[in-house]
Amino acid sequence: MTGSRGAELVNDSGGLIGPFNAFVHAPGVGRHLSALGGRLRFRTSIERRLSELAIITVGARWKAEFEWWAHAAMAREHGVGGAIVDAIGRGDEPSFEADDERAIYAAVRQLTTGGRLDPDRYAAAQQLLGDEGMVELVSLCGYYTLISFLLNAFEVPLPPGVTPEWGSAPGQRPIQ
Repeated sequence: MTGSRGAELVNDSGGLIGPFNAFVHAPGVGRHLSALGGRLRFRTSIERRLSELAIITVGARWKAEFEWWAHAAMAREHGVGGAIVDAIGRGDEPSFEADDERAIYAAVRQLTTGGRLDPDRYAAAQQLLGDEGMVELVSLCGYYTLISFLLNAFEVPLPPGVTPEWGSAPGQRPIQ
């Protein structure tokens, strides 16, 4: 895993961060999840700004502290406005100026809330992304829901000194 993503996966004491320790405990699953995650984050037809918007929307839905910490910064770095990131973190409806961001947020929010897309939200996102992009977007939402579950179930801690977005920082379960 460190060969594919480098030092960003390793903490100061040499351990893996985020969901990656769980991957090590189930290497047959972890290898495939890591490859899928790399594909969905870095090699899709979806612009990175919109991917990061989708990821933070999923992370906020599940209140996955580590996912939020990692991806809120990336969302800002790739052009999602700070006010939008902050609103999503608070659970408020963001005020979008960009139609593409509004369409992606609406689709992801509805998908992560009810597991389905109504015809209008589907059509708006599909017009923007095309068929391939829709498969990638729905897959991205499913993957980051799975990552959120791993982070929350194993109480993956935030880096030292990081303030949690939604309250107390999770503890650390033995798998870490």
